[in-house]
Amino acid sequence: MKQVEAWMESLLGGDATAVLWVHVLLIVLAVLVFNFVMRRVLAHFGKLASRTDTLLELSLVAAARQPLSVLAWIVGVSFAGQLVKEQANVAILAFIPPVRTIGVIACLGWFLLRFIAQAKEVFVKRRVAHGEGFDRTTVEAIAQLLRIAVLIATFLGGLQSLGFSVEGVLAFGGIGGIAIGFAAKDLLANFFGSLMIYFDRPFAVGDWIRSSEKQIEGTVEDIGWRLTRIRTFDKRPLYVPNSVFTTITVENPSRMSNRRINETIGVRYDDIGEVTGIVEDIRAMLLAHPEIDQEQTLIVNFLQFNEFSLDIMVYTFTRTTAWVEFQKVKQDVLLKIAAIIERHGAQIAYPTRISLSAPLLPSVPGGAGDMKSGRPR
Repeated sequence: MKQVEAWMESLLGGDATAVLWVHVLLIVLAVLVFNFVMRRVLAHFGKLASRTDTLLELSLVAAARQPLSVLAWIVGVSFAGQLVKEQANVAILAFIPPVRTIGVIACLGWFLLRFIAQAKEVFVKRRVAHGEGFDRTTVEAIAQLLRIAVLIATFLGGLQSLGFSVEGVLAFGGIGGIAIGFAAKDLLANFFGSLMIYFDRPFAVGDWIRSSEKQIEGTVEDIGWRLTRIRTFDKRPLYVPNSVFTTITVENPSRMSNRRINETIGVRYDDIGEVTGIVEDIRAMLLAHPEIDQEQTLIVNFLQFNEFSLDIMVYTFTRTTAWVEFQKVKQDVLLKIAAIIERHGAQIAYPTRISLSAPLLPSVPGGAGDMKSGRPR
């Protein structure tokens, strides 16, 4: 190395400044060559990883490109700056070593953050492509927790490189955390509410949820660290603080196993002789219906003597849980019940009222009463 430097000095006529700038240009050239070769190598490994469809390899290759390039420039520029400092004795260049260390730590943290994001994206795409089920909420929660851990570790590593005591920072954070906790208790409550949602999983993105206690109903679009965004059925966004879900009862109809048909059908009292046949035919129709789940409870019975009708209870469950499809199945069942009643010569009852053929009218002058006695005729 010394022989090369001596040769360069003799070539440049002993000009130390010129030699210095030649060194700097060589370092820049070396960084450019390294970036070029690194991109080629990573592109080659990326093709190999795409063939094997390995989660780890795909994520590592995709995450390493930009951080490695920036890291090469940080190391190269800092090395060139170190040479300039030794030759020119510039005081401000004394900050190069700690800045270089912080840059290296930042690049490492950046790489880890990109790796987490890439791993999550590759995992989701591969599951969707293969038709495999997965819980998006859990995947997002794990990714968020890993990102927070990387950010905290990067921050503490940067402080340590600047000469700060990590133990002192943690002790100060413990004392300050108490004060921050009192000042931001709602924020912390929402944070722990989000953790409850992530780990207990009462609902996930895409679920239809509702709560009568807070008039909440709609489809979950996003679960954040502070708010959950719900799209109501009239297409308005509803933003609910996560702490609310720790104090209310939430119903998740999206996870129902079946939908229920629970109807009371009334026939006239004149058709009491047909009730037994109607009940048997309705039960037979439901047992033969392809959209009725035969493994669930099925009840068809004469229920009660009502005020204006003989009531028949129809209680059963459909196979589908989709609301639109359920309405079609329910319509088909009800129309078939109406056809059975008609086939038996019976009719569906409706409320009737007794009407008087000659209603009594008040005896007023000019009215229908006797003008002399004041009594109705």
